[in-house]
Amino acid sequence: MPTPIHSYRKYWAECFGPAPELPTTRAEMDALGWDSCDIIIVTGDAYVDHPSFGMAVIGRLLEAQGFRVGIIAQPDWTSAEAFRALGKPNLFFGVSAGNMDSMINRYTADRKRRHDDAYTPNNEGGKRPDRAVIVYSQRVREAYRDVPLIVGSIEASLRRIAHYDYWSDKIRRSILLDSRADLLLYGNAERAIVDVAHRLAKGEPVQQIRDLRGTAFVCKRIPEDWREIDSTSIDRVGPVDKLVSPYQQNSPAECSPEEVVVEQGEDVVRILDRVDDTRPAVIRIPSYEQVKSDPALYAHASRILHKETNPHNARPLVQAHGDREVWLNSPPIPLETDELDWVFELPFTRLPHSRYGDARLPAYEMIRHSVNIMRGCFGGCTFCSITEHEGRIIQNRSEDSILREVERIRDTSPAFTGVISDLGGPTANMWRLACKSREIEAKCRKLSCVYPGICKNLNTDQKPLVELYRKARELPGIKKILIASGLRYDIAVETPEYVEELVTHHVGGYLKIAPEHTEDGPLDKMMKPGIGTYDRFKAMFEKYSKAAGKEQYLIPYFIAAHPGTSDRDMMNLALWLKRNKFRADQVQTFYPSPMATATAMYYSGKNPLKRITRDSDTMPTVRGLSQRRLHKAFLRYHDPENWPALRKALKKMGRIDLIGNGKMHLVPPRQPGKRHAVVTQGRPFATQHNGLPRTPSNRSRRSKPR
Repeated sequence: MPTPIHSYRKYWAECFGPAPELPTTRAEMDALGWDSCDIIIVTGDAYVDHPSFGMAVIGRLLEAQGFRVGIIAQPDWTSAEAFRALGKPNLFFGVSAGNMDSMINRYTADRKRRHDDAYTPNNEGGKRPDRAVIVYSQRVREAYRDVPLIVGSIEASLRRIAHYDYWSDKIRRSILLDSRADLLLYGNAERAIVDVAHRLAKGEPVQQIRDLRGTAFVCKRIPEDWREIDSTSIDRVGPVDKLVSPYQQNSPAECSPEEVVVEQGEDVVRILDRVDDTRPAVIRIPSYEQVKSDPALYAHASRILHKETNPHNARPLVQAHGDREVWLNSPPIPLETDELDWVFELPFTRLPHSRYGDARLPAYEMIRHSVNIMRGCFGGCTFCSITEHEGRIIQNRSEDSILREVERIRDTSPAFTGVISDLGGPTANMWRLACKSREIEAKCRKLSCVYPGICKNLNTDQKPLVELYRKARELPGIKKILIASGLRYDIAVETPEYVEELVTHHVGGYLKIAPEHTEDGPLDKMMKPGIGTYDRFKAMFEKYSKAAGKEQYLIPYFIAAHPGTSDRDMMNLALWLKRNKFRADQVQTFYPSPMATATAMYYSGKNPLKRITRDSDTMPTVRGLSQRRLHKAFLRYHDPENWPALRKALKKMGRIDLIGNGKMHLVPPRQPGKRHAVVTQGRPFATQHNGLPRTPSNRSRRSKPR
């Protein structure tokens, strides 16, 4: 078992005590009596001392270990001068792009530049560079060449191996090489950052720290005390030993405490040494040069990486980049409840740094009165980055810790009006849900616990969450507890009491959920449930809303242009929207974020959810801008600006029967006159459901929508 993060012997600088705010200038350091910082964190976000901001969590965590931590927030990256503002750190620089990937933060799915940034004072855009981790790291090296450099954040996590880069439309090498970092920490990284800090403080060279879970680094060769499993080829090979395969897919029946047996024909690895070799194994995946030139091998590498994500059975991976090796250690062991409680109860001010004065920070305003109750997601949606970053094993806070945070918000926030804006996390209703057996969980290699159906070994009882909601809203001074996090409705329907509690007390008029599509083809590529599950949840939602005497609406999110989606699929989705009287104002086009399974589909045309072969089927992939816009137009079939493109597409598809003025038609035959901005076809909708504006938290989590 790993060392609990709150049990390390504290560094000598603990005598200074916790800082009211972590310093961002020399003057603030002087006021604290510091002559230097032990650790300096560089971040692309404004500094907000709130547990929803990564730099604050890492900063306060390291401070609690006894280290003096400074923050350089949104520095001027055009020179190294801003990176010298706090002087030379005694131990290391930590570099983060911020809560969001800097490219997703700055560009739309159509590669258009955004002019705002919710993580910057007054929503001002352009305060962080493209590929912020690389740029910041280069400036750190210019400022202090000999200081250990450690990179992290979701931007680094998703680029830890060779990856497809949507913005340049090419394969880029691991961010470790471009940043010239000594270590990369992926995931939430509390365990790794605490251990690294203490080991460096004891004088251990950063080049010797090679055994930490959740880290990646560059080396020259594979150490002799490791044996190599070669998975650089997708060619079928003969029988192998019973080592767990990167391609193994366990059915629920196979997830048993007994030894898991590899199915014949599923294994594609070659063992380069004797079967009885007892040395630890590392899996060699196709090199940067191979995946750059061969899309099928890229899909193969993606499949292997995603199969090696369970921290209880995942093995290290290695990928050659020229004459160097990028080594990925196994994922970190999830935090236990007492550790997660300890992290969230560190002395955060829950406020932006005082240097920002009265400036507005939209991302902070969205979450300042929210409470995070868990981490991780076992949904495994192929387009989403949550599982790749936080893992699929849920990390839970205790009920007492959550309630204490609600009380702390009530008692300390000057802007609190009695409403908790969210009691959730990456997924609203996965708190305390887990595999029924730790033995089974330790052996499972499935990418999702809820696809193609809910695993029989998954505990789906949400009654403890119902009790938490009740206790939270019964606290004195609490008027309302809202649930704004993404909801897994396929799990929610397994506990009707949960749906009743949610709908009766915790919906503010609208509830946003994400069926993502209606057609089985795209849903299979997303690893999402069929639309029938949505219908079941909708019936329960309406039943309990009526019983509570409330007029409430579901706001469904859908994705356009996801890999595996045809024009006909989008047409059928548009017809479903019209039948159900939905007019979506906010729609999402698929965004190929680095390392996502759906991105591998987008780039390669292959399906990494199945075994990759040279002759495996190629799926439809929407890559051209015009087709991506057409798929988005189907989602906004009611917008007259989209009618010409839709008419043209419907004629090409042989569906001219959908062009007309009747209520069963999708678009009218002619554009509206100048006097009419909008034409409503057929009978007016009884209810017009307009999508709500996308929040900063949604935009960062859904890479895109859940």
